Amino acid sequence: MSEALRDYLDFASETAWLAGRLTLGYFRTGVRADLKEDESPVTAADRRAEELIRSRIERRYPGHAIIGEEFGEEGRPGATHRWFVDPIDGTVSFIRGVPLYAVLIGLEIEGRIEVGAACFPALDETLTAATRLGCRLNGRRVRVRETERLSESIVSFTNPSSFGRHARSEEWARVLRSTRYQAGWPDAYGHALVATGRLELMLDPVMNPWDCGPFPVILREAGGYFGDWSGNETIHGGEAMSTTQRLLPEVLRLLSG
Repeated sequence: MSEALRDYLDFASETAWLAGRLTLGYFRTGVRADLKEDESPVTAADRRAEELIRSRIERRYPGHAIIGEEFGEEGRPGATHRWFVDPIDGTVSFIRGVPLYAVLIGLEIEGRIEVGAACFPALDETLTAATRLGCRLNGRRVRVRETERLSESIVSFTNPSSFGRHARSEEWARVLRSTRYQAGWPDAYGHALVATGRLELMLDPVMNPWDCGPFPVILREAGGYFGDWSGNETIHGGEAMSTTQRLLPEVLRLLSG
């Protein structure tokens, strides 16, 4: 199994890097953004990058399913392997010229994310992991920070107003009172910062599976946790949290009130 996962990891890493290089051709060029039905922005870079990723998966693994943000699900009934793809996570950052956007690729095998790659093209950072193969940033092994108490921790978020819109204002207020510092490092980058030991907690009150595909295995292999706000490792919870295993019990108690 480990050799198969290594092959998947090499493929995901290379594919995320290639898609990232494609997006850089549009970055800070004034590319036009259109609004989708949910009023989120999309650009030609999003579409072309997802097309690149899909074509590579379809050629290499024709029996696998693909779920992507821009083109939906490519049906493979009964497929045990499903790729979750976000060609540009953080399109708002991308169109504003902020370098914190990411290309995300995660492979779910029989219901569990086993392989993940998160490429931040404008930062020249690629975070990768596979089960029992460790978590690496640009090839260097990384782990979460071993902070002992939440009161000493930094928490990050994408959009502070989203906590109120999704009925999480009270939980967010408790987090604000209980952490040392709060910083808005948005979207995938916040979760990557937890995995690499640069902060201790990232909270999203709303989350789609393709927006977080690689992070369960990335955080798991880095010694941390990624999942819903109840302690379940998943990309399907409609919400997301990254933290360390040391702080997880305290964070769960805080969120539950």
